[in-house]
Amino acid sequence: METQLELDTPVDTGGKTPYDVTADVAGIKTLFVNVFFIGTPGYGNHWVLVDAGFMGYASSIKKRAEELFGPGTQPDAIILTHGHADHVGSLKTLLEGWNVPVYAHKLELPFLQGKSSYPPPDPAIGGGGMSYMSWVFPIGPMDFGDQIKALPDDGKIPELPDWRAIHTPGHAPGHISLFRDKDRTLIAGDAFVTTNQNAITAVATQREEFHGPPAYFTCDWEAAKESVQKLNNLNPAAAGTGHGVSVRGLDLKLGLNKLAHEFEARSIPSEGRYVKQPAVTDENGIVDMPAPTSFHVARVLGLSILTGVVGYAIWSVVKQND
Repeated sequence: METQLELDTPVDTGGKTPYDVTADVAGIKTLFVNVFFIGTPGYGNHWVLVDAGFMGYASSIKKRAEELFGPGTQPDAIILTHGHADHVGSLKTLLEGWNVPVYAHKLELPFLQGKSSYPPPDPAIGGGGMSYMSWVFPIGPMDFGDQIKALPDDGKIPELPDWRAIHTPGHAPGHISLFRDKDRTLIAGDAFVTTNQNAITAVATQREEFHGPPAYFTCDWEAAKESVQKLNNLNPAAAGTGHGVSVRGLDLKLGLNKLAHEFEARSIPSEGRYVKQPAVTDENGIVDMPAPTSFHVARVLGLSILTGVVGYAIWSVVKQND
């Protein structure tokens, strides 16, 4: 009885953050990308981690997990909305201490099991510093081997019986979002975001505004539009996204509805490598891609921005791990 009482004791979660979605879906920002902890806070309670954040943030993720669920905790599973480097950057380090299943959509597996690189970014679009720097972001192939498991085709997740995975491609071939029907809680990943992820100033201030997926890594714009419309049709009541603060209520309803109905004008660039022709992939990786557009100017601008950003990133990681 004493052990049970100890396990049920609430922990000091440190108060709500702008990235928490509901009372049992907490979030933190790792440099410029969010991860989420699904589970009721309390010592010994079960929980699941969604995404693994930016490289170098494993200790920050573990620290927040222990604040929520107690010392020595580990998740029942890790679910990846997709495998881009900013969403799996700390995964290898986390798995050195956690022996847990990791799930991703089957169309993400070639990029996570060493079979294929992702379609390369298009830094000439997006019109901001993050876009200009995107050509330096790693695209793999990454190889986590058999530690990555395919999500069931029906979207059901054994460790999250109240949730379902929804295929929301466009930003990545096997991108998924997570939805809980009973209270209409959504974890959207990068299917849509709540800051202008293309621009460094917006990323730094986290100014709330609804956008389609980060433009520079979106490889199928028609699929991206359909994914936003699919999520809007769910009428979510609260949502956490891969970039930007969490949103809920009327702000979410109006913002997502406007984005879904004005997606082409608000999100799709007028030109770019994947605008007229998407990348084609399958369960083995890249099948066909359109020819690259010129991005020499983007490289020059990106290099001029990169030095300062690298310095900030190093400072941020050091500060987070103090």
